[in-house]
Amino acid sequence: MPSSRRGSGSVTLPSGQVLAIHTRTQDEEDLPHATKKTMADHLRKYESIFTLTPQRMRMIVEAFKETLELGLEKPNQVVPMIPTFVFGWPTGDEKGEFLSVDLGGTNLRVCLVTLQGSGKFEITQSKYRLTEEQKQEDGQKLFDFCAECLKTFIETNLGEGTVKEGEKLPLGFTVRIHFVQERIDHGELIRWTKGFGAANTEGRDVADMFRKSLEKHDVPAELTAIINDTTGTLIASSYVNPRTRIAVIFGTGCNAAYMERVGEIHKIKNLGIDDEANMAINCEWGAFDSFEHEHLPRTKYDQIIDETSNKPGEQAFEKLISGRYLGEILRLVIVELIDEGVLFLGQNTYKIEIAYALDTAFLSLMESDPTEELLMIIGIFTHFFALETTLAERQFFRALAKLVGRRAARLSACGIASIVSKMGYIDEGCSVGADGSLYNKYPGFPDRVHEGLQDIFGDKGRNITTYHAEDGSGVGSAIIASMTKLRKEKGLYLNV
Repeated sequence: MPSSRRGSGSVTLPSGQVLAIHTRTQDEEDLPHATKKTMADHLRKYESIFTLTPQRMRMIVEAFKETLELGLEKPNQVVPMIPTFVFGWPTGDEKGEFLSVDLGGTNLRVCLVTLQGSGKFEITQSKYRLTEEQKQEDGQKLFDFCAECLKTFIETNLGEGTVKEGEKLPLGFTVRIHFVQERIDHGELIRWTKGFGAANTEGRDVADMFRKSLEKHDVPAELTAIINDTTGTLIASSYVNPRTRIAVIFGTGCNAAYMERVGEIHKIKNLGIDDEANMAINCEWGAFDSFEHEHLPRTKYDQIIDETSNKPGEQAFEKLISGRYLGEILRLVIVELIDEGVLFLGQNTYKIEIAYALDTAFLSLMESDPTEELLMIIGIFTHFFALETTLAERQFFRALAKLVGRRAARLSACGIASIVSKMGYIDEGCSVGADGSLYNKYPGFPDRVHEGLQDIFGDKGRNITTYHAEDGSGVGSAIIASMTKLRKEKGLYLNV
């Protein structure tokens, strides 16, 4: 009688590929599942892959710091360290009414910000939906739409006589696109992001295009400053909390801004600005360690994400810590274990084998599941992927989610630490205004960042605290418009 083929196993083909095999008969109803011991063995392997030691973190910080300095020294570096022409910190006593327009990925947000002094403000805002057609049609038409919305907003929210005849309210314009600046009221578009593709715009001054639309529609607003949202976050957070020295965004993308002494920004020496002046720098640090890949601990899963992305080799730091990719890292580990015959034998796994099917929001849910049986994780796998799981498997998925989430937070701490170390903030300490979906919604993310800072700096790491940042694209943009108006009135650096 031939031996039964029932059971599970794997065969290595001559090509080196591993083929998982599971055979069952009509009498068997139970699906095979990995044992608790098997899961524990695999978890140990992934712990060694995804864990960042304090020593490794300090090495990353040193390399990061060198990259930041190189970006300040020369133009066109991997981390570009963009001068923003936002000079110095707000006093907190700025007063008056200012407008801000934020051109986001799905909405156009228009705000009236009343700065009341003493770090206080009042904000009135409206959102206008952007259609896909508007995002793709001629660029000038897009700015015409922005101007029309702004005019409607002013007429609706400002009482008659608020804006005197011939007077124009200062306007800050926030754009989430890659642009270069030679002056604060100028911004040459390098390339669209966030799903925009408006024609006849790349390589042109978007501030000038917006000004034409404001004039065409007779809008009583003067475009004073064009800014990046991270820079706005830095200024808005400092207005409310003067201990703020750095702003960071940890969401679907990642970025940082901080205030630098002009004498350190060698690439703008020719502009004749006083060396002792301070200027905000938009780091665009998501590109750290791109192309060369010498410093960051990239696993094979990170490499797959990079190679299959629309920009291979680029944005290396962002791909390890951004909310866009964490779910995919976990999914790739699960798919590898499916291929090795460890998970979900006898079940149809096609749904989880689709790239980016596992959203980072699922990792948040897995980590925050309060039930003993991990019912939330049962729900995720049955509802979204039609897969049955055991408690041992669910505990493994949660532990794996923690490893991926913790690594992202600790790498984020390395970025913050590089600026703290460069600027010498560690002894006196400072506050870091932080924003973005990962920081605000991922359970334990801020605590893990703080833990990482203490692993890098020792007890002095406690001197660096992060907090939920102020609204950069609305309030920050308006404060920058106010600061710029005052600077120009004083006759300071009129050329920028």
